[in-house]
Amino acid sequence: MAVEKKLMSKKKPAFPVNEMLEAYLKNYKRNIKVSIFYDDLLRFQGSVTVYDKNDVDTLWIRTYYSDSDRSEIDRSLKKVYTMLHSDGNNDTIPFLNVDAIDYCTFGNSKPFRIKIRNILNDNFTYFYVKKADASRVYGLELEHILSPHNMNFLVHGDTLIEEHIAGIPGDDFIRDFLPHCTELEKSQIAKEFVKFKERCLVRLLGDMRSYNYVITPTHDFDHIVYKIRAIDFDQQSFEGNLKVYNLQFMKENFKMTEMVGKKLQNDSIRQYKIEERSFMAKRMITAPKRTLRLIKCMKADTISYPENVELLKTQLVKYVGDVKFKDCQNMGEILETILAFVKRNYLDISNKELF
Repeated sequence: MAVEKKLMSKKKPAFPVNEMLEAYLKNYKRNIKVSIFYDDLLRFQGSVTVYDKNDVDTLWIRTYYSDSDRSEIDRSLKKVYTMLHSDGNNDTIPFLNVDAIDYCTFGNSKPFRIKIRNILNDNFTYFYVKKADASRVYGLELEHILSPHNMNFLVHGDTLIEEHIAGIPGDDFIRDFLPHCTELEKSQIAKEFVKFKERCLVRLLGDMRSYNYVITPTHDFDHIVYKIRAIDFDQQSFEGNLKVYNLQFMKENFKMTEMVGKKLQNDSIRQYKIEERSFMAKRMITAPKRTLRLIKCMKADTISYPENVELLKTQLVKYVGDVKFKDCQNMGEILETILAFVKRNYLDISNKELF
C-alpha cells in the first residue's frame, strides 16, 4: 500500500453554523445558552509551556488571567460543565474547581482544554472550548449517528463545547505500546483499524492521521479489547482528494497499515469492511429521521469549495462505479449518495437472505 506524503495543500477555513443547522441542534438539545464564549478565553494575560512526563513540549500552553477575569471565567466554566454532564443544576458548583485552562497552539481549531476537579474526592475530567465550525459540528453529529460511540457536545453562537474523549493518542500507542502487544492483540487491532478506516471513508471524515484518533483498551475477563475512536472532526466532507478520507494513505499510519497487511488476509479485510458498512446501515435504519434531517442541513449548506466537490465526485464515480455521483452539487449530496449506496446494498443483501 503506497503512502502519499502530502495530501492536503490548503488550510481548511471555518464555516459558520447557519440557521438551518442551528434549528437542527436545538431540536436535538445540542444548542444551549452558555455564559462564556471562545473569545472570552482568549483574554489570557500570560502562559507557560506544558510538558509531558518526559519533558517533551505538548504544544499546549497553560494560560493565566487577571484576578477579576479568572473569577468570572471559573464560575462560567463550572456552569458549562454541569450543563454538559448533568442538567445544569447549580447545587454541585461549590464542589467544583477549575484546575487548569490550557490552550493548544497546534492545528486548525486552536482549542482550550478545561480541567475540572471535584474537590470532595479529587476526581477530575476535561472538556474543550472551540470555535464553532459547521464542518466540525457535522462531523460530531455524524459520529454520534453512524459510529458505536455517543458524542456529547453543545453549541452556542460561535462557541462549541466538546466532551473529552478518553484514550491513548494513536501516535503514542503506535510508538510506545504496539511493539509490546502480543500477536493476537495485533490481529485484533488490525481488525479494528480496518473497520475504523472503512467508517471514516464512508462518512467522509478526513485527515485521520495517528494523532487525530485514540486507542481505547478495555480489559475483558481473559484479554484486552482495543477500539479506535476519532477525536478530530475538522476535516468532515471538505477535501476533494478521496485519499484524504482513506487512512492507509497517511504516512503517520504506515505501521498500522503494514500490520494489517501482515495479520489479515484479503478475505478477512473484506469481511470486516462489510461488517462496518452493515453496522452503519443499521444505525441509519434505526434513526432515519435524524439522519435525513442532518443530511438535509448539509445539502443546504456550504462546507467546501466547488473545485473540491467536482474532484471528489469524479473520484467516487471511479472508486464506487455509481454514476449518481455525477449529479451531486455539494458535499451534502455526495454524502447522501454514499450513505444511500451503503444502505441500499445492505438491504439488498438482507432481502436475498430471506429467500
